[in-house]
Amino acid sequence: MARYANIIIDISHEKLDKTFQYRIPEQLQAVLEEGMRVRVPFGNGGRMLSGYVVELTDTAEYDPAKLKMIQSIDKNSLAIESKLIALAAWMRKNYGATMNQALKTVLPVKQKTAEKMHRRICLAMEQNQAQNLLCEYQRKHYTAKARLLEALMENPVIDYEVVTKKLHITPTVIRGLQEQSVLEIETQRSYRNPIKRVQKKEADVRLNEMQQNVVEAIIENARTTKKPCLIHGVTGSGKTEVYMELIAEGIRRGRPSIVLIPEIALTYQTVMRFYGRFGDRVSIMNSRLSPGERFDQFERAKRGEIDVMIGPRSALFTPFPKLGYIIIDEEHESSYKSETMPRYHARETAIEWARMHGATVVLGSATPSVDSYYKAQQGEYLLLQMPRRVMQKSLPECHIVDLRQELAAGNYSILSRRLQELMTERLEKQEQIMLFLNRRGVAGFVSCRSCGYVIKCPHCDVSMSAHNNGRLMCHYCGYEQEYVSLCPNCGSKYIGGFRAGTQKIEQMVRQSFPRARVLRMDADTTKNKDSYEEILSAFANEQADILIGTQMIVKGHDFPKVTLVGVLAADLSLGVPDYRAAERTFQLLTQAAGRAGRGERPGEVIIQTYQPEHYSVTTAGAQDYEGFYEKESGFRGLMHYPPVWNMLQILSTSKKEEEAVYGAAAMAECIREKHGEVMLVGPTEAAVPRISDMYRQVLYVRHPDYAALVSVKDELEQMIEKDVRFKNISVQFDFNPMNGF
Repeated sequence: MARYANIIIDISHEKLDKTFQYRIPEQLQAVLEEGMRVRVPFGNGGRMLSGYVVELTDTAEYDPAKLKMIQSIDKNSLAIESKLIALAAWMRKNYGATMNQALKTVLPVKQKTAEKMHRRICLAMEQNQAQNLLCEYQRKHYTAKARLLEALMENPVIDYEVVTKKLHITPTVIRGLQEQSVLEIETQRSYRNPIKRVQKKEADVRLNEMQQNVVEAIIENARTTKKPCLIHGVTGSGKTEVYMELIAEGIRRGRPSIVLIPEIALTYQTVMRFYGRFGDRVSIMNSRLSPGERFDQFERAKRGEIDVMIGPRSALFTPFPKLGYIIIDEEHESSYKSETMPRYHARETAIEWARMHGATVVLGSATPSVDSYYKAQQGEYLLLQMPRRVMQKSLPECHIVDLRQELAAGNYSILSRRLQELMTERLEKQEQIMLFLNRRGVAGFVSCRSCGYVIKCPHCDVSMSAHNNGRLMCHYCGYEQEYVSLCPNCGSKYIGGFRAGTQKIEQMVRQSFPRARVLRMDADTTKNKDSYEEILSAFANEQADILIGTQMIVKGHDFPKVTLVGVLAADLSLGVPDYRAAERTFQLLTQAAGRAGRGERPGEVIIQTYQPEHYSVTTAGAQDYEGFYEKESGFRGLMHYPPVWNMLQILSTSKKEEEAVYGAAAMAECIREKHGEVMLVGPTEAAVPRISDMYRQVLYVRHPDYAALVSVKDELEQMIEKDVRFKNISVQFDFNPMNGF
């Protein structure tokens, strides 16, 4: 039988948007695999070029007689590039995307860029002079100047961008100290390395017995079964020290490691600990780097100049020739799931990437995802517990406020009476406050402010979405009903969508506390490149008393003077039409609570909710993960939700409504005919039926076996390719979705 290979030519020089098909000679058909580098004739002149096999197929896209033949397999190809191509092929297969989309995800695109001039800040005085000046700054409460001088005393040479973006020091402060001859600014041309000048410190690392036992168990596992490992460690239990010890063990074996964190800009202090131990053998990878910087970090990794790569999801594809560990910190975070094609999850992709390298994946969290904990309970992952803190510091005191009682008492404000009292007290003590609103959770759900009742689907136990046509709809089974004007539970007229935003909260806070200095941090106030750092810098320098924001303010920040955190409406995440709503709420409340009392003074947390009896709220207040997991996993199994079952979400979009409807209906019919064993829901309108003039239809497929859903995806891809009516219809697949379409 004739076999063909789709090949991308010389990926380091050509664009990643076109493949070329070649015939496979008979002597190579048994040995050629996806990801292999081959030599092929290219162009009319018949010149020989290198290319990578991205797909093997029995179908010729053109006249087979006109297709050229692969000459040979290139024995001198870099194994890491072949592995990345193979990983892209795995992602295409398991998540549904084009090969080009998968390739662009895993491979850096080199762009010609000029040599970059780097600035660094150098201490320009002796240590004893600096110490005297530091005392003067501290006495005069020059917070920013003191913080920069203290950093320079510890590291006399620091990269300019580290000072501005990580230490949150403004250029004005830097210029002022330069004019006073406290520091000098040196400019030089240098190789792109975001953290090149951070100095290594030889630290005496001593793990306690609990940490050492976890390290030994993971190392033994890495030698034998190589199971993914899940560390369930409470906040402050010392997971980071465990990570670093594992990395050091990997380095001794000549195997570097990748450390994934939810968002590198939010976890600077943790990242600096890795720099401090491993020095300039550490690099970072994130979306803020230029294409040239990203490419340079990949090149350094290939050449063996890096031992540790730290960054969010994209850092996973660092082309280390060998890998020791892939560590995913805060593994429960939804940011590890891509929301663009291919919609891959970093956890499963890391496990495949580690398998290809003979490496080990280590997951860590104080609130593990239900998916990971379930797999640990099933024996797929090695579960390791760290139930005690290294420092015997207590968690902040948590108060749960029933907003139904606030309404009954005549308080119509979003700020409860208890929260207002504590805010007044903290402002008098010149302590700082963070107010958190999970605005992302506002998705059209309807709740009663009088009794807390949420309108839920009678068949799915998730909240129903309010549509502009005046109807409520469930996006899991398609059930619909009329909108309600009175609460079905208590008859109250105070029922509707909760849509308070951060801007409204800011106005209310300024009215209630006119003397307080207030900052707001959300998508609207962080549109500019440096606005994120400017807001954090101002709050860190105590130029504000209250910080109001969305999820970005409760992830990884360490402000010692914050002694009060207010979660204004836990129901915003609890009421969304998503089977993960309770899990996200539990994780969010636990995370928000961790922002208070991180300094010398104890902290308090106010959780305001209309459902104080809900298990996600009560278990979060009690820091009881096992109690939450027991209830949540039972619910998932009963309702056939992940991780007990697997789910495939399919989106059909088109500029014409009838085409979007046809696409969804045709796919549903194909599934019913070819895959009667799966559970099919839909098709129905997406939560937002039209975006940018594109009509959207969605259907859901569920089955216990993930492979069965991949088979459904494969069948649909073949049908779509043959049906000319799909020419103007876009189809997206999302396995075990974290967010709805």
